[in-house]
Amino acid sequence: METALRKMFRKSLPKRVYILWALHLVVLSFAYVLAFGLQFDFAVPESMAALMWSTLVWVLPLKVAVFYRLGSFHSWWRYVSFADLAAILQASALATVAVAAIDHFVISGEQIPRAVLLLDFGLTLLLLGGIRCAVRLLREEFWPALTAKSRRPALVIGAEQGGESLVRQIHSQPGLNYRIVGFLDENAEHRGSRIGRIPFLGTPDDAARLADERGIRDILVIAGALPGARMRGLVEQCRAAEINLRVVPPIDRFLNGSYQLHIRDVKIDDLLHRDPVQLDRQFVGEMIRGRRVMVTGAGGSIGSEICRQVLSCQPEQLVLVDHGENSLFYLKRELDKLVDHHLLAPCIGDIGDVERMRSIFEHHRPHIVFHAAAHKHVPMMEDNPGEAVKNNVFGTQRLADLAGEFGVERFVLISTDKAVNPTSVMGATKQIAERYVHALSEFSGTRYIVVRFGNVLGSAGSVVPIFREQIRGGGPVTVTHPKMERFFMTIPEASQLVLQAAAMGKGGEIFVLEMGQPVKIVDLARDMIRLSGAAPGEIEIQFSGMRPGEKLYEELYFDTERLLPTAHPKLRAAEHRPISLMELRESLLKLEFVVDQPADVVRETLGRVVPEYRGREPARDGAAPLVQTGKLLAQNAELAGKTLILSP
Repeated sequence: METALRKMFRKSLPKRVYILWALHLVVLSFAYVLAFGLQFDFAVPESMAALMWSTLVWVLPLKVAVFYRLGSFHSWWRYVSFADLAAILQASALATVAVAAIDHFVISGEQIPRAVLLLDFGLTLLLLGGIRCAVRLLREEFWPALTAKSRRPALVIGAEQGGESLVRQIHSQPGLNYRIVGFLDENAEHRGSRIGRIPFLGTPDDAARLADERGIRDILVIAGALPGARMRGLVEQCRAAEINLRVVPPIDRFLNGSYQLHIRDVKIDDLLHRDPVQLDRQFVGEMIRGRRVMVTGAGGSIGSEICRQVLSCQPEQLVLVDHGENSLFYLKRELDKLVDHHLLAPCIGDIGDVERMRSIFEHHRPHIVFHAAAHKHVPMMEDNPGEAVKNNVFGTQRLADLAGEFGVERFVLISTDKAVNPTSVMGATKQIAERYVHALSEFSGTRYIVVRFGNVLGSAGSVVPIFREQIRGGGPVTVTHPKMERFFMTIPEASQLVLQAAAMGKGGEIFVLEMGQPVKIVDLARDMIRLSGAAPGEIEIQFSGMRPGEKLYEELYFDTERLLPTAHPKLRAAEHRPISLMELRESLLKLEFVVDQPADVVRETLGRVVPEYRGREPARDGAAPLVQTGKLLAQNAELAGKTLILSP
């Protein structure tokens, strides 16, 4: 008991805890005294009254210490649940047993009647549980009913995504100023039923119509309840009907009852949403737990998110490799808040510097390597093909060789859909990197794995932040071609794919996320303009023409690759033709010989090394035409001499 009390007062506690401490003293004292009164029909004999007051001196501190130790002072009463009531039951039972044991074995003299102890147990449970339930009932039922007229009526889409729990949170927070009057859910069978007092009125397709008929000006969508295409259509309907559409975080964001609900505006991620990738955390955790993990390109968008995901799996050490001093500094500063700083090993270095990379491998001896470092910007690599080859090809080659030399268990290369039938220098270099890693897997004990995915939404230098900056400046928003399409995924999706593939891979596979339908870039631009709040026609969209290396449609697989299912429903494995490591190294020697030569020479050599690569020819008379055939030639013919302007 003394130890518990000492810990209780050792540190300064929040004001709320002191209030709960005082309330527990009052309630527990009242329950104990009332138990004696009930036992003796409120005619307590003098001897029993004396016993009651003499034992209350040590019973009360003991019970308070037990309740404090079991966390009764730290939970939020306004969020009381069955789990909290079970905790009160546990604390009451433990306190009663402790009092009975001390009274029987330690205290001499007359003992507390056992009936009094049982009554005290029941009264403690009833009073503490009843008060907590009353607080929640007042907050969630009576207070919203009293303030209903001052709150804005709203519909909620996504009852099966935790709608009932979120409605309670909305009603219990006066600052949100919403009153939920109905649910809309994909399951039409729910129509006519209720959750609590709130009825199911229809499906999300009925949202704008129902809101207009009932004079409702607000619709709340639980994040993830609708796929991107449906969400995009709902945005259009609500905009036309002048209805406010907002997004509510899902129920799994509520952690230990301490989360305050924040309803936000619709973001571009909501419009591109697919069914979420479910990471098998146990499987991934078994791979990473207790291992030394190295991430190259750690300061980048994908690399930094991989680092965050890896840290949640309790590695022995996380080695952060990046050539950018600033990005590495800010990443370590962020991660230091999550884990002991001794767990992190920041290493500044260029992956092309083989001696520096060798020293990192020698010192840290990583078990797993995630290779995310790459030059990725297509137009810039067209102008600097030698640098793309140095970084994406030879940097990968040297890292992969070191991984085999130092007995790394798994080496995961992050690739791109631009490596499939490449029309750009960047895509061609990533395809060579894929081929080299695949060839090594045939001869090494290291598991070499490739992960291929499309554009990452919101990554540094990607189209979304560029559009956002253009919109902020009043436009125009520049799109290269009205038919250009891309596959999109979020940064967390991409990182989870990498981890899942690393855990599943046996070596030699190329894993690809099932990415659904591609998105037109012009549609993405229109959506972002609408979400910015700009009036129709206020910000124009300008078509500037395709840049060297770009193509209208990206592909996730070669025609010659065979798609195989995996144990994960959202992942596919692409099985491709065997590659001779000897022939590939001979090709790399050709590239190494010309890597510092003029750009045209580098591109020409790339074309000989990668048969599928159809890049631009050396410039003639100041021009740099694209050498493409079939569909790509037809696509580019549409662009000749055209600059189009379109208002959203």
